[in-house]
Amino acid sequence: MLSLYNTLNRKKQEFVPQQPPFVSIYVCGPTVYGHSHLGHGKSYVSFDILIRYLRYLDYKVRYVQNITDVGHLTDDADAGEDKLQKQALLEKLEPMEIAEKYTASYFHDMDLLGNLRPDISPRASGHIPEQIELVKTLLEKGHAYQAGGNIYFDVSSFPEYGRLSGRTADDQRTGTRISTASDKRNPRDFALWKDAGEDHILKWNSPWGWGYPGWHLECSAMSMRYLGETLDIHGGGVENVFPHHECEIAQSTAATGKQFVNYWVHNNMVTVDGRKMGKSLGNFTLLRDLFKRWDPMVVRLYILRSHYRSPLDFSDEGLAGAKSGLERLVTFRSRLGSAGSGTPSKAVKELVQKTETEFRKAMDDDLNTPSALAVLFEFVRAGNILLEREIPEADKSAMAGLIDSLATGVLGVELVSENTGGSTEDLCRILGELRGYLRKNKLFQEADKLRDDLADAGYSVRDLPDGNSEVTPVL
Repeated sequence: MLSLYNTLNRKKQEFVPQQPPFVSIYVCGPTVYGHSHLGHGKSYVSFDILIRYLRYLDYKVRYVQNITDVGHLTDDADAGEDKLQKQALLEKLEPMEIAEKYTASYFHDMDLLGNLRPDISPRASGHIPEQIELVKTLLEKGHAYQAGGNIYFDVSSFPEYGRLSGRTADDQRTGTRISTASDKRNPRDFALWKDAGEDHILKWNSPWGWGYPGWHLECSAMSMRYLGETLDIHGGGVENVFPHHECEIAQSTAATGKQFVNYWVHNNMVTVDGRKMGKSLGNFTLLRDLFKRWDPMVVRLYILRSHYRSPLDFSDEGLAGAKSGLERLVTFRSRLGSAGSGTPSKAVKELVQKTETEFRKAMDDDLNTPSALAVLFEFVRAGNILLEREIPEADKSAMAGLIDSLATGVLGVELVSENTGGSTEDLCRILGELRGYLRKNKLFQEADKLRDDLADAGYSVRDLPDGNSEVTPVL
């Protein structure tokens, strides 16, 4: 049986959904004001593994992952600028243009990493009515109060506030990163709705005037809109435990009188020299830049070599090790050929059954991907020994079916050989000939655009003395 570490109870618990085989899961998605970095990659690969494994276990999963396009302020609390509005001013674009630009970039990077698309990707700006109704409910029940155009949640009305993070009232005050807003009754109270003011672009009319939702409010409204008042699983990064998820619990439970989430699952961060990777620290590596040097499947395997609850310290040495591991998997899969049918030999049947059993044991233990990968590499070692002699096609097919199911199906690692059909080599030759043709015909603007596009896609372009061009992948 699958066990997950539940942050709420600080221990591993057997996973039992409310209405099996159906599972509801909500994961806090990105705030779309910039390109995704490796920290985003680790987070969403981790939850992609959870989704894939649940479906492998024949659960019917509804996976909701939001897009935050309003309300996330620069201090991650109740003050500062809206992150999208700030970026819009820098790029001289409308905030919604920023949202569209970086939402597309996010999904492009996640697709390259092999992450399954969420079933629903709701946007905060598209669910303002639900958020206003949630604020009304909290006001009516006495859990919120109005101060001018601002609405705050009254933390003193919810005694369980702090249970998820384990913070006491004193800890919560100590952890406040800014001076307390003068209109709050208590420093711990948090904003549900903010007065927009004259200079705020992103704003909507409400019963309390023109304003915008608090960051915490958005996730409660969207998750309950699509998954009901009690969720099976809520996921996010450890940095969101307090205050974000703590506030979600308070406002959702106060509104409905029901437990908001049964299993809280949090992934750890990517670090650089022991410090969190993040945009605010300037030590982040964008996925789009990483993909120019490393195959996205190398990056995915690199992430999976650490447990989702452990920090991942970024290093080129780690990526190089993942590259070697991917090559072993790809080579082995290539040797097996196409998966077919037939009855495998007793030895191969036992090897397949043993591998699947051990793989599931590792994954059932709180999604232990490092152990699961160790099981797969042991399978590859044993399989390569078998392939040193001539074996029946049915044996090859059985091993191919298993590696496809576990490595690709569950772990999401695509094992397509670059040499299959010569497709990469042929593509490079054709693109090189095309750039050479453009240059020879003095279509320099088009030739330069092709060169730039190829560079963005991870290809190196070298112009030769004879007027032709050589294109090579740098991944």
